[in-house]
Amino acid sequence: MIENNHVQGHRDGIYFEFVTESLVQKNLSEKNIRYGLHFMFSHSDHYMQNIFRNNGAGVAVMYSHKVTMGKNQFESNWGPSAYGILLKEISDSRIVNNTFLKNTVGIYMEGSSRMQIQKNSFNSNGWAIKVQASCDDNSFLNNNFNGNSFDVATNGSVSLNTFSNNYWDKYEGYDINRDGIGDVPYHPVSLYAMVVAQNPNTLILMRSFVVALMDKAEKAIPSLTPENLADNKPFMKPNKL
Repeated sequence: MIENNHVQGHRDGIYFEFVTESLVQKNLSEKNIRYGLHFMFSHSDHYMQNIFRNNGAGVAVMYSHKVTMGKNQFESNWGPSAYGILLKEISDSRIVNNTFLKNTVGIYMEGSSRMQIQKNSFNSNGWAIKVQASCDDNSFLNNNFNGNSFDVATNGSVSLNTFSNNYWDKYEGYDINRDGIGDVPYHPVSLYAMVVAQNPNTLILMRSFVVALMDKAEKAIPSLTPENLADNKPFMKPNKL
């Protein structure tokens, strides 16, 4: 058990390698040169109620399975390669009831499978989620997305993951039967997000009339964004987390 520590100013605040069945909770890891938390080949561990703030590259979770991360705060991890949390080759794990606030990327996923990402809050991030085409069978359920520049980005044309019952502040649909669920699906990947992924310099056009026109046209005639990456049951009001 690693509990109630304040870790600051190291290369990696907390580093695990080949560590199993451990509990890391109620720690503050901030202002570290690289990762606030970095663990590799470490299975069946629990990370609960920690704060990872203002670290060089955020948190990295690699080559592990059966990991639970709950009620943590990932805050103000800004930079060209900074994430709230980076998931690489992770499987059969849970990320539940966490807060991702003001990160360059809230969650970046690569080669991850059978992840349950549920009841998290994504607020004021550059990208809330970047999910690569190498990810499959992951579930994004009952999350709230507020004030993010981009909700979801991907590098593939087909999505093998499930989005359902999330709240999206950019959703412009309607709810005729007033059951709290939008009557039309929400496609969180915008055309502009696809353009930025291929040419980062186009970020200079953000919030311009051209970008607004581009995204409106894509909604009317979908062509370039992943058609099956959609939340078919978007919530009209935020989930209670």
